[in-house]
Amino acid sequence: MAKTVKKETKEKDPNLELKILKTKKQYRMLFGFVLVLTSIAFLVSFISFFLHGKVDQSTVEALTDRSESAQNWLGKFGAYIADLFIYRGFGVAAFLLVKLLFLSGAFLILDLPMRKLKSTWFWDLFALIILSILFGFFADNLPELGGTVGYEMNLFLQDYIGKTGTALVLVFSIIVYMIFKIKVSPEAIKSFFEKKHKEIKEDISSIIPENKSTDYNLEEYAVTDTNEREVMPIEEEPIPEPVLKTSSFEINKEALKPTIEHASEINLEPTIKPVTPTLQTDPIVSEPIKEIIETNDEAFVIEKAADEDVIEENLAAKLVADFGLFDPTLELSNYKFPTIDLLKEYASVGITINQEELEENKNRIVETLRNYKIDIAQIKATVGPSVTLYEIVPEAGIRISKIKSLEDDIALSLSALGIRIIAPIPGKGTIGIEVPNKNPTMVPMKTVIASAKFQEAEMELPIALGKTISNETFVVDLAKMPHLLMAGATGQGKSVGLNAVLTSLLYKKHPAEVKFVLVDPKKVELTLFNKIERHYLAKLPDVEDAIITDNTKVINTLNSLCVEMDNRYSLLKDAMVRNIKEYNEKFKSRKLNPENGHRFLPYIVLVVDEFADLIMTAGKEVETPIARLAQLARAIGIHLIIATQRPSVNVITGIIKANFPARIAFRVTSKIDSRTILDSQGADQLIGRGDLLYSNGNDLVRVQCAFVDTPEVEKIVDYIGSQKAYASAYLLPEYVGEEGSSVNLEFDISERDSMFREAAEIIVTAQQGSASLLQRKLKLGYNRAGRLIDQLEAAGIVGPFEGSKARSVNIPDLASLEQFFINEQNNS
Repeated sequence: MAKTVKKETKEKDPNLELKILKTKKQYRMLFGFVLVLTSIAFLVSFISFFLHGKVDQSTVEALTDRSESAQNWLGKFGAYIADLFIYRGFGVAAFLLVKLLFLSGAFLILDLPMRKLKSTWFWDLFALIILSILFGFFADNLPELGGTVGYEMNLFLQDYIGKTGTALVLVFSIIVYMIFKIKVSPEAIKSFFEKKHKEIKEDISSIIPENKSTDYNLEEYAVTDTNEREVMPIEEEPIPEPVLKTSSFEINKEALKPTIEHASEINLEPTIKPVTPTLQTDPIVSEPIKEIIETNDEAFVIEKAADEDVIEENLAAKLVADFGLFDPTLELSNYKFPTIDLLKEYASVGITINQEELEENKNRIVETLRNYKIDIAQIKATVGPSVTLYEIVPEAGIRISKIKSLEDDIALSLSALGIRIIAPIPGKGTIGIEVPNKNPTMVPMKTVIASAKFQEAEMELPIALGKTISNETFVVDLAKMPHLLMAGATGQGKSVGLNAVLTSLLYKKHPAEVKFVLVDPKKVELTLFNKIERHYLAKLPDVEDAIITDNTKVINTLNSLCVEMDNRYSLLKDAMVRNIKEYNEKFKSRKLNPENGHRFLPYIVLVVDEFADLIMTAGKEVETPIARLAQLARAIGIHLIIATQRPSVNVITGIIKANFPARIAFRVTSKIDSRTILDSQGADQLIGRGDLLYSNGNDLVRVQCAFVDTPEVEKIVDYIGSQKAYASAYLLPEYVGEEGSSVNLEFDISERDSMFREAAEIIVTAQQGSASLLQRKLKLGYNRAGRLIDQLEAAGIVGPFEGSKARSVNIPDLASLEQFFINEQNNS
């Protein structure tokens, strides 16, 4: 019987609570308008009290007599209210009640939280009492100021602590109000007086030069006394500016003689430039205004030179005003993004709800659970593209672990390929059972790209992966991941997922904003992107193909990316910023000088299609740079996407897993593989064909990956490749391996760079062999600086490459370098 009652209470009208809430809101708004109108009525009656209060005094006493009329603008009621709150109440402080009533009504009408008014009510009532007592001092002359309450409270305090004590209490109360309500602090008071003092001082200093005589003639003082020629020579030597500038009083020349006997003894400060006087009768009008410090001796004048203006920011602002923000896309300003029409439109798009199938699955789930004595209070179905989520609410007292253990039994009763139980669903008080649809729906790439969620995404590197169970487009930001690990068995959709990621970035980012480094050991998956080499791809300077298929070149490319990472961190350090976004914003605002090596930094996305093959053939040589990039490259815009078929622990090591918080798991064959990639099971229960689980360190999200076919990708790259491109692909820094196989270091002396000698002198002087040093000192690009370093190494001036450290310098000083060049010339 008790159970029946419980069910009845749960099966109430779901709209009942909504109706109650709506009714409460209406009453709240009605009460708010009542308060606002009451405050306006109080304001009108209070104002008219000060105009007609004395006339209406008798009317208040005869409130019920209709023959008596009141002059108050609100009639007898207004006269009574004003008399009650002002004359018999708190005096003029009663106007604070008008404010409180109006604010309270406004908060109720606008449905704002009333707790925000607690502080206002407290402090206004506090001020109401203090002002009433304060104006009680004037009750003999103007009783309306303090009211009866203020007068009586004032008398009460005076009886115990006298007038002086009452005044001190009021002063203390006012100080409390100013400190806690108005937030007056000693620092604010001090800064206020300092500001006023400074303004007065500036006014005085601007008035003084106008009162001084400007009819000053250097010739007059130069000719008056011939004995002064030794002190102040006119034509022989320049005189410092402080000596030349005088005021209207007469100089005591005899007093100056003992201090300065000759002009050579004058000690000039570095910031004061000497001024050569010329004989003229016109006044000097172009001198800067200086601060004059008064002294007791009228003949001794002290002048303080004004500080020089810092114009760095102003210069940047002027450049922006003249030329606008730097536009990295200007070189390819006519570039057009791929159109959505290039993607194929499939006929069977959209979710079709099979009512019979849903009803049948619901009944089987309820029946299976009931066989194990598990009652369900409520069940809800959410239909997705390939999976339907059944959310169940069990009866009270049912253990979640009991339902979770019935996973195989529910799969048997449903005859499903594989179900997944989420117990409980994060953020909800329900248990989820994911059941595959009998007729799954494909998610075309066109519907995902055309969705408002992707088109309006304000992300640095937006990726549209597909659609969730609730049929929402799933968009993530690669820049915040910051690296992505993909795994899944053969034929489960990894390559399509990579194409979806690359397609998303091609549709959203300009070629100047992102570059791809594509590694394809299988040699067939990413070859389509060769057509956009000069638009989007990055490669080593001495490599022909931008898409890397040789494992040796993969190692050099990864190490080259490490060099690029170190170079970018040096640029961020010089620019005093923390990440690539702040750096590029500063560069666009023209606050960084390109002559100092600064440049716009595009994002670099490294895509590795089959990571297991690289680990098998190269091992540590690949894992070390990958781990370095994963640990450090996030802040400077280098992001990694690694895909593998075999997610075993010897491929996805602990170092790699620790630095790849974002993971995508397609269907795998065993629970062990699922735990390797996701740290939890579930990937073994997926249905394949693009069904994936996405994890970013917290909850798992089931997504149906968007399908993009090879002809669609081909159309997109053809469309981009047919447009104007850069002169070459984005060149990565040259990397010299331990054996020096990637660059030939044998240089003929006649083929040396024209700046070889200058570069050698800079390197020897600094005792540090690095390309970035030559970039800064000689204002070169990185590639030319790298070639100079190679030539210096071939000549024996610097040592070999030592990873991230600077090269050693074999020549100790410039004299030895000069001898080196002489010997080299003699030998040649």
